[in-house]
Amino acid sequence: MIIDADCHISAPNSDALSVSAEELVERMDGAGIDRAIVWLKPPYDRDIDRENRYVYESWKRFPNRLLPFGWANPRLGPPHTRDSIKRCFDEYGFYGVKFNGAQDDYVIDDPDVLPLIEYAASFGKPIAFHIGADSPENTHPTRLGHIAALLPETSFLMSHMGGAALPPLDRAAVEVSMVHPNVFAIGSSIHELAIRHAIRALGSRRVCFGSDEPFRMARVQLACWRALLDDVSAEERAEMLGGNIERLLDLDQKVGS
Repeated sequence: MIIDADCHISAPNSDALSVSAEELVERMDGAGIDRAIVWLKPPYDRDIDRENRYVYESWKRFPNRLLPFGWANPRLGPPHTRDSIKRCFDEYGFYGVKFNGAQDDYVIDDPDVLPLIEYAASFGKPIAFHIGADSPENTHPTRLGHIAALLPETSFLMSHMGGAALPPLDRAAVEVSMVHPNVFAIGSSIHELAIRHAIRALGSRRVCFGSDEPFRMARVQLACWRALLDDVSAEERAEMLGGNIERLLDLDQKVGS
């Protein structure tokens, strides 16, 4: 099973770069991707409630293709953030939530933010973080290391593993992941040599394929990964291209819309 661990969808006409659930599934079909973790692409009006709802409704239309995560934005205030997290888990039944200190402009391990992350962790589901060089002060890999140490029983998905801009922070991302076994590297929007280093340092069970649709093209990114993994075993390839996410999210094998 091929699982893309990093895709964004938006309600139709959200903005020029928005991709609907239907468009994403069409791109997945063209790339040969079975399932995809999806979260919203932050709207300019910051109405994440509308977009989280859209992710939920999209999942209902494509229940065996999409793996929905919610989005939490601490900049909207603790009451709103807690309500969003609770709704994502209790009402929508999402697989996890994501925090993005780059696009939403906050330091991810700020003392005022940590209680909200702890609240999300209390639901017992994985938490994803944008960890990128596009906002190194807010989303440096070492900041996720602080959070992972605080919550060792929670699984964390490290989207971009320090990439998304130049110069990348992939070495720091790998070093943090080596110290904290509850951190899993998502190799999206990061160059292939960084991914190769992560595989060699962490092993095949800690590194996952992600495309970062619509910011990158899924079929192109998957082709790159397949070329990159040409010299690993079939078992290791299967783990990185989907098996690790399947295990983390406790998925079944059913596929199809």
